[in-house]
Amino acid sequence: MSDTLSEIVIAGAGMAGLHAAEALRERGFEGRLTLVGEEPHRPYSRPPLSKEVLTGIGMDPANGEAGWLVGHRALQLREDSAVDRLDLEFRPNTRAVGLDPAAREVRLAGPGGEDSLRYDGLIIATGARARRPSTDLAGVHVLRTLDDAEAVRAAFDSTGSLVVVGAGFVGAEVAASARAVGMEVTLIEAAPTPLTRVVDPRIGEVLTDLHRENGVDVRLGVGVTGFEGAGRVERVRLADGSAVEASLVVAGVGVHLNTEWLRGSGVELFEDGSVVCDEYSAASVPNVYAVGDLANWPHPRYGGRIRLEHWTNASEQGEAAARNLLAGSGRTPFTPVPYFWSDQYKKKIQLLGQGAPADQVAFVHGSAQDRKFVVFLGRGGMLTGVLGLRSTPRTMRYRALLEKPTTWDEALAEAGFSPSR
Repeated sequence: MSDTLSEIVIAGAGMAGLHAAEALRERGFEGRLTLVGEEPHRPYSRPPLSKEVLTGIGMDPANGEAGWLVGHRALQLREDSAVDRLDLEFRPNTRAVGLDPAAREVRLAGPGGEDSLRYDGLIIATGARARRPSTDLAGVHVLRTLDDAEAVRAAFDSTGSLVVVGAGFVGAEVAASARAVGMEVTLIEAAPTPLTRVVDPRIGEVLTDLHRENGVDVRLGVGVTGFEGAGRVERVRLADGSAVEASLVVAGVGVHLNTEWLRGSGVELFEDGSVVCDEYSAASVPNVYAVGDLANWPHPRYGGRIRLEHWTNASEQGEAAARNLLAGSGRTPFTPVPYFWSDQYKKKIQLLGQGAPADQVAFVHGSAQDRKFVVFLGRGGMLTGVLGLRSTPRTMRYRALLEKPTTWDEALAEAGFSPSR
């Protein structure tokens, strides 16, 4: 471990930040460790926000209706005692607002005003925030934070009508959760199929059918032009001239990366705001690493750079960056197999690797008709992704094929699949 590191700052108290802190302590860092978080809460798990939190599954009645979210079992990443053992200086309700690499200082804005925090090593894990619709009407929400989830859940009503704008994974999960509590749901997506950036359209069609089979009105290929109502949303106006009645709207239309505070600091950013990292997750200034949603780094198996907004990537990259920060010259490139899952209508969807773009698609187990399958996805004669629906053991069995370059034919042979089948 480098002898020059005595003060490390982690800007961002989400999954990536917590895992970085744990890895630093596990690797023997005994110096001052500060975790800076914009929210008032300790690190928590975000995936349940669109699922268990909205449906009430796992609610702890002992906490009472007003405060049950804080103690929700699904949200807890670690017991409080485990976090305490990390000996962190935790700074909640505090934002990173500037960086001076020459002075090795992070400028902060918190309850007491602005101050600076010195570092020998810095891990940037400030993540992203939801892109909000352009309206001041009440009843129009996004879902990114615990406070967002609390606001949406308070408006969940079995007699209400929900409009979900955007059929990405968050939007799809909110739609499924709303149907589970009996709401009428309309799912609107401007693209011709859901998840166009994530999965091949042939898979997107299957997921569309899954929503419709569960009573969701899915509108594809049409955008939203506005929200109407007298102080509170009452309907959503669409680009085709139609309107959909709504007592509640949840928009899942992408994110803004929380990297504005890095502009002018010398940390190189791409046009989308992502941090330019090398293969070790290191940024362009010394002793600074970036992890999670905002990190953009080269991956040898995917033909260029990637950026991932996955729960597993946040944890894995947080750990990897912490190890590399301490390793000095003995760093290890970060080359994970991307992994993502989603639970919808009591069915688990899992994606290993990259699901899009794909020029080859093969259902190697099961079928779309049975809503239970494993699909291989390929590009340029190579296996690039494996997607499973209700097929967890079989899906995960093929992870090893994505840990190394595997040709399309080799992958099909491993699965015992014949294209003529």
